[in-house]
Order: sequence, then C-alpha cells, then structure tokens
Amino acid sequence: MGRVKSDYRIWILDSLGEFKPRKVPERVPVTNFFLVCTVNSAISQDLVLNPRPEDVNNFVTFSSYFYPYLIPNSQDSVNITMANFSSLLLFFAMSKTAGSILEATLKRDPHEVEFIQAVQEAVQALERVIAKNSRYINIMERLLEPERMIVFRVSWVDDRGETCVNRGFRVQFNQSMGPCRGGIRFHPSMNLSVAKFLGFEQTLKNALSPYKLGGAAGGSDFDPKGKSDNEIMRFCQSFMSEMYRYLGPDKDLPSEEMGVGTREMGYLFGQYRRLAGHFQGSFTGPRIFWSGSSLRPEATGYGLVFFAQLMLADMNKELKGLRCVVSGSGKIAMHVLEKLIAYGALPISVSDSRGYLVDEDGFDYMKISFLRDIKAQQRSLRDYSKTYARSKYYDEAKPWSERCDVAFACASQNEIDQSDAINLVNSGCRILVEGSNMPCTPEAVQILRKASVLIAPAMAAGAGGVVAGELELNHECSLMHWSPEDFESKLQEAMKQTYQRAMKAATDFGYQKESPEALVHGAVISAFLTIAQAMTDQGSI
Repeated sequence: MGRVKSDYRIWILDSLGEFKPRKVPERVPVTNFFLVCTVNSAISQDLVLNPRPEDVNNFVTFSSYFYPYLIPNSQDSVNITMANFSSLLLFFAMSKTAGSILEATLKRDPHEVEFIQAVQEAVQALERVIAKNSRYINIMERLLEPERMIVFRVSWVDDRGETCVNRGFRVQFNQSMGPCRGGIRFHPSMNLSVAKFLGFEQTLKNALSPYKLGGAAGGSDFDPKGKSDNEIMRFCQSFMSEMYRYLGPDKDLPSEEMGVGTREMGYLFGQYRRLAGHFQGSFTGPRIFWSGSSLRPEATGYGLVFFAQLMLADMNKELKGLRCVVSGSGKIAMHVLEKLIAYGALPISVSDSRGYLVDEDGFDYMKISFLRDIKAQQRSLRDYSKTYARSKYYDEAKPWSERCDVAFACASQNEIDQSDAINLVNSGCRILVEGSNMPCTPEAVQILRKASVLIAPAMAAGAGGVVAGELELNHECSLMHWSPEDFESKLQEAMKQTYQRAMKAATDFGYQKESPEALVHGAVISAFLTIAQAMTDQGSI
C-alpha cells in the first residue's frame, strides 16, 4: 500500500476498499515518518505527517510515549499495533498538563486498554480543573495508581471430578474516603485491566454519591454460563477462600456485578462467614431474610430511571409517553423496564449477546415476567416473538436504530460504537442514560455530543447501587429492615443529591447546564475534588 500524501490526515480504508480522510487535531506534534496502523486486523490507517522545523526532534519524543506499540519497519515506516488508536489522537488533542497524566499511564500500563480508556475520559473531563490548579496533576497521578492489586489462582473441581483453574482479581483502588466498596464480576473477559477500570470508575462513583466510600472492583475469568449449581458453589467457595482475608466492614465490601447474582453472592457470603467467623456488615446483596434492605436488587435500575426523570424535569418534560430503548436483559435492564412502566413511558426493547428484541406495543408487567422466565430457562429472546405477534427479534443487531426519545445502555462496556451513535442520533434520541460502565467508545461520545445528545454518566446515574448498599450496610449492622416504600423514597432523594452535585460542579467550571458534556464532566469533577481533598488532608500516603 503506497503513501497517501496529506497534511494532518488519517486515511481510513473502509470495507468497500475506499480511502476516506479524517482530520488529525492540529496540536499533534508532527515529524517525517510514515505510520501504518492495523486495528482488529481489518482496517488499515495511513498517517503521513509533514514536518515543521520545530518538530524535528519529535520522533524521539513520540516514540517514548508509544514505544510499546511501535515496531520499526524501515527507515521511513513504522508499524503501530495499538488496540485503541484513538488513544494517540486524544492524547495529542489534550492540553500539555492534562496530557502528561495520560502519558504517565501509557508508559506504566501500555497494554491495559480498558483502563487507559477510562483514564482518557476522566482526564479530559478534568482539563479545566487542572488548568486552574496544577497541583491536581500530582494528585491525579497518585489516584491512578491503585492502593492494592490482588491476583490469585482459583482451583476448583467440576462435576466430572477434574480440577479447573481460573484467575481471580481484586483491585482496591482508593480508600481515602473510607472502606472500599465495589462489584465482583464473573466473565471470561475479566482481566486486570478491566478490574482496574471498574475500580477506578467505582471510586469516582462512590465519591459522587451522598455516602462517601472508597472504591474497588474484582472478579474472575470464570464463566457461570453452562455450569451446574454445584460447580458454581465450589468455584465461589474456592474464590472466597483466597479473598476473605482482604474483606471486611472496615476494609472492603464486595457487591454484585456481571455474572454474580443472588445465588453467587449467597455462596460467597456463606464461605466468608465460615472463614471470618462473623455475620454483620461484610457483604451487600444477600437476600432479605439474611439481613439488609428489601429493594437492593432493584436499586441500580430504578436509580437510572429516577436520574433520567431529573434530567427531563430540568427541561420541563417528563418520562410519561416517551418511547424508550433499553439494551441488555439482565437484572438492571429488567428493573429499568419496570420503573419506566411505572412512570408511564413506553419501553420497547431488550437485547442479548445474539441480537435484540423490539415490541412495538411496549412492554408491560406481564411481558416482563415472561422475559424473566425466558432468561431463567436460558432460552433465546427470540421465543418472546412467538407469543407476541407485534414483536420481532433481530439477529446480530443492536437496538440503537429504533426510534426513541431516551436510551438506556445496560448491556456492557463499549456496547455503543461510532455507527451505533450515528443510529441513535438518526433515531431521534435526546438522552442516553449509561446503565453499564463505560458503554460508549470515545468516537461514539464525540458523535453524540456534536448532535447535542445529553449523556447521563454511569458514575452518576448508576449510583443507585451504591446508595442501596450503604443503606443496607447500616441496617445490617443494626439488624433492621426498610420497607420498599421507605427505601425507594430514600433512593430518590439520594439520586437527586447526586444529580445536583454533578450539575453544580459543571456550572462552577463554566459548563452551560444544557451542554451535552455538562453532566459527564461535572460528575468527574465533583468526585475528583472530593477525593483530592481527602487525599490532601491525609498527606502523602
């Protein structure tokens, strides 16, 4: 493939074999070399940079930033093997001070793609904060190095009597605000980068909530799908046999996450109780008859809907009558459907890893119960359309092209890419509520912002689980119980406080209330300033 001469442009070879140019940020340092970038072994990107006299030495500087990704190919060619090429462009688009933070992360953790993406988004949101006070650079760099990273082997015996081995993780990211709290995820994609990304996001989310806690995350690459109850129990017991020593009311409080529900938490809790020798205040998520609240499973999903209603109220609108698209079909997505129906909205979709289901009549409580039965029996969502004639299941597709007013992304990280964002804009979406952690790629975020789509960030909109866990913990310790009505009222109030805190931080730093980045940046700013103050007060630890 020959050189494509152009100033500051990336030429993308699309699936039709046509070159399409994309502008490179003008602040990019340029030098006289030629890059060939292959992303996912499918797309080739040629970048030709024409040198300026002041940039003659930038090749050395550039190579030091991205050395782990650069492989010399010839005198005028370099192959760049980077999982996320946008990291390079976003870095050069940042201010020098903000860019130095990302530079340090890239040098230290060059292959941790998920964590780097989370850092990018946070640093971008903090540019105005850092510009006002450069001392925050050092604090942010300290924050980005977790306090403790635990990686361990999990050996367990399957039903055939064979010993299986998985890897376990727990990242206790920051405890300056209090004991850690964060989820346990069981999924084949789980690795240290994902654990760090989730722990970092959880740290910010906890600091933004009314209840100040530290942040943590962890899990295993174990896949519960296709496993018997006994296999899952044996795995959970082995996992907790290693983890229990790092947990406790004043240390770390694990909660449910992807692949970990009531069953798994029960097994984990039982093993923890047996090994630790005490009962109260160590886990969030067990059933009501153990202790704690009666609304814990619904809290995150309900909180997302409460947050969307708060956003609409600022626009003198409400959810009633609005057409809503929901991705995912797990417990969060189902609880979003429930509360949308209660508010008079029209939720029309759910999805799974194989496609999505749309019901033009909208879901009701009976239909949600049917969906739950389908999922419990591990059947396909396609079976729903055999019962309801005005529904249809689409293979290998996502729901973002369906006409909607509000979208709830409740499936997985990076589920919305560039093309999905374009579909959302074209479908009429005005608000995107992030139910999963980091559901949008950086390219998708830019498209949504340019189209003035408001984004409710997961660290703010998803704070319902944090709130519920803290209320639950307080009442576990006193062996008291909330009624569902009391709990929901407290959850609504906490979500209101979270929304107001994020919006105030945004306006304090010059963002217009109606701007598409206000809530996202405001949430990060508010959380970071809270953590930074605690870290400063406690000294260099």
